Amino acid sequence: MPSAWLQPDPSRVVVFRNPTLYPWRTVWQNVALGLQARGELARQRDWVDLALARALVNDSGLLILDEPLGKLDSLTRLAMQTELVALWQRAGLSVLMVTHDVEEAWFMAQRVLVMGPRPARVIAELVVDRPYPRHRGDEALATLRCDALRHFGLDASW
Repeated sequence: MPSAWLQPDPSRVVVFRNPTLYPWRTVWQNVALGLQARGELARQRDWVDLALARALVNDSGLLILDEPLGKLDSLTRLAMQTELVALWQRAGLSVLMVTHDVEEAWFMAQRVLVMGPRPARVIAELVVDRPYPRHRGDEALATLRCDALRHFGLDASW
């Protein structure tokens, strides 16, 4: 990751698993916040009418997602996984996504970092070299899932 991405900047946005809307602002004002902070709201006002909330309206190069699908029902979650992959491919975004769902990681990612317990540390880096669009029944993805679960001592159950 380029060192410039480590500095605060309104072009990088985090989408948290829990709503982080400002209660004193309307939904529209919450979505417009990034553009307003960059002084571009007047010029790009029409972008605010659609968004993966504040994140996409900023047209950022890096999208950070902290379990964005964790609270969805299973069918909606599956549909949103497909939509997010299509979105970041169309937009050319780099995406860093935190998930506790092993299958979600294999379905969506090109590279998966398996993290150990606190203090967090990388215990494995696994590459997903399957083309998009992916099929959930792909045997290679099942093998990768088992490999990840092995790092947690859970591979025997699969």
